Amino acid sequence: MATTGRDRLRELLDAVLDDQHRTLDDMAGGAYASTYHFSRQLSAAAGEPPVAMRRRVMLERAAWRLRGGAPVTDVAFEAGYESVEGFSRAFSRAYGHPPSQPVAGSHWLPAPNGIHFHSPTSLWVHSGEQEMSHSLMTLPLKLMVHHDLDDTRALLDLAKQVPAADYRREVRPVRTWEGEESTLAQVLERQVYTLEVWLAAIRGEGFPEDRSDDPAALVRRHDEVAPRWLDLVRDVDRRGAWDDRIVDALCDPPESFVLGSILAHVLTYSAHRRLGARAMLAELGVEVDEGDPINWLRRRSGDDA
Repeated sequence: MATTGRDRLRELLDAVLDDQHRTLDDMAGGAYASTYHFSRQLSAAAGEPPVAMRRRVMLERAAWRLRGGAPVTDVAFEAGYESVEGFSRAFSRAYGHPPSQPVAGSHWLPAPNGIHFHSPTSLWVHSGEQEMSHSLMTLPLKLMVHHDLDDTRALLDLAKQVPAADYRREVRPVRTWEGEESTLAQVLERQVYTLEVWLAAIRGEGFPEDRSDDPAALVRRHDEVAPRWLDLVRDVDRRGAWDDRIVDALCDPPESFVLGSILAHVLTYSAHRRLGARAMLAELGVEVDEGDPINWLRRRSGDDA
C-alpha cells in the first residue's frame, strides 16, 4: 500500500478506537498528548468529542458483529460495556430496537464527521456528511479505468508468447513506489495484485492470498478482479463518494486514504507498469502496440478513422 508520511488523523483515531483505551486518559496517553490537547485536536479535526466518537463507532461495530451472528453477550463486552443490560439500553437508544433484532440496512449511525466502522480492519469516512469538493469522476477518468483494465488484459495475453525462462529473466527494470521490478513476471504480477489488494482494503476484506504468477494464472486472476474493481468504481461514482476516506489496517501502520487518491494512485502506476511491460515484451521479441488510449477507443468503437 502507498505510504504518505505521518498521518495525524489516523494516529488520533487509533488512540480513540484502540480496544485497550476505555477512558479519555487512555486515549490521550495512546496519542502521546495531554487529555486537554488530545480532546481539542480530535474535536477540531472530527467535530466530535473522543468519548462520544468511540461510543458511536463501537456501537456500529456491535451492530455489524450482531448481523454476522455473534452472541449479544460477547458483543456487549467487546464494545466496552460492563453489563449486557447497559449495552442493550445504549443500543436501543441508538438504533430504536434491542440488539436481539437485526439492524435493517446500514449499521452506520448519524455522524458529524462521516467517520464510521466499516469492517474488522477499516474505518470509512463518508464525505456526504461533510463539506466536500465536487466528484472527481468525469468521463475521461471513466475511459482511463476501462482502458487500464482492457490494456492489462491484452498485455497478459501477449505474455503467453514469452518462453518461461525469458518471462522470469531480468531485463530493463521498471521503478515504482515499491522499488524495482526487473522481470516481466514481476511487473505483470504486481499489476494484477495492486487491484486485488486495494479492492480488499476498500471492501474491508482480508489480505489476498499468494497465487500463481504465470501468464495463464494472471489472466484468470485479472478476469476475477477486473469486474469487481469496475463495480467498485461505478458504485463510488454513483454515490458521489470520491472524497470519502477509509482508514485501512492492511497497511502497516494503518493509514487513512481518500478514495479518489487511491484510484489516481492505481491508474498512475498501472500506466507506468504497462509502458514498462511493453518495453520488456519488445526486448523479448514480442510485437506489441504503443498502448495509446486514443487508438484503443477507436478500436473499441469500431472507428478506424
